[in-house]
Amino acid sequence: MRAVFGLGTLTGLAVTCGVVFGLGLLAICYGAVRREAGVARRGLWRRMVGRLPAQWTTRHVVISVTAGVVAGALTAWPVAAVLTTVAMLTLPGLLGPDRGAARRTERMEALATWTEMLRDTLSAAAGLEQAVLATADIAPAALESETQNLAAAIRSGRPLPAALREFADAVDDPLADVVVAALIMAAEEQTSRLGPLLGELAESVREQVAMRQRIDAGRASVRTGVRITVLVTVGMASGLVVFNRPYLDPFNTLTGQGVLAAVGSLFAASFAYLTAIGRLEDPLRLLRTTPPQATPEPDTGGPR
Repeated sequence: MRAVFGLGTLTGLAVTCGVVFGLGLLAICYGAVRREAGVARRGLWRRMVGRLPAQWTTRHVVISVTAGVVAGALTAWPVAAVLTTVAMLTLPGLLGPDRGAARRTERMEALATWTEMLRDTLSAAAGLEQAVLATADIAPAALESETQNLAAAIRSGRPLPAALREFADAVDDPLADVVVAALIMAAEEQTSRLGPLLGELAESVREQVAMRQRIDAGRASVRTGVRITVLVTVGMASGLVVFNRPYLDPFNTLTGQGVLAAVGSLFAASFAYLTAIGRLEDPLRLLRTTPPQATPEPDTGGPR
């Protein structure tokens, strides 16, 4: 292929393909950094955009596309531009620390501490609303903003059950839903045994935290294996490109590009599977003020 078209033509073709691919990827990912306003809208496209990873910021996408274009220009392989861009988008989250699990564990511990604070405050003969207001400013840092917003909603005159439901949506954790459900029942039915119930819930949350930490310790070995596999694969491919380029001359042909695309797809599928087996699915939430998918507005003129 190089003999037919020449190295300059192939380089130009690679750059063009990389630029076109990058523009298309930017168009797809544009909604990823603006999706807060679009998730609530109807349509399959909006829901798909809302599922894109949160770390795909504009800067990350631009850097990834630039790296893909450079890789395509240096190798004269259009497929290399695509694979490099995809790798730059996905590998940082795959190789980096599991910040999501650490953040969730921290919030669970904060939830247990705040529940115990509510229990202790209620034992001093304070009402539930007063207990929430008293503990909002001294809640653990992981829940500080959510508890302060809860207190602000109560002070503004919002009913306590509605404010608690908004708090559960802000925390977005199944265990928080259990605690909030108990608080809502106490606010609506004036139960007299809320203190002991909160103590039991706090103990249950701490048990869940301990179990989560044991699970995370087991998942750490899986993530370590994934990192080693990915680093060895990427390092070997990069070393061949830099130090033994003649060995890769068969990929200069159209058939070679097809084989490279197939091999890259297989590696991507294997990396995705390794990531999936190390991921822990969260249980379903009990409370949800905002539905997972926005419901369409009722049409007053149509049939009921």
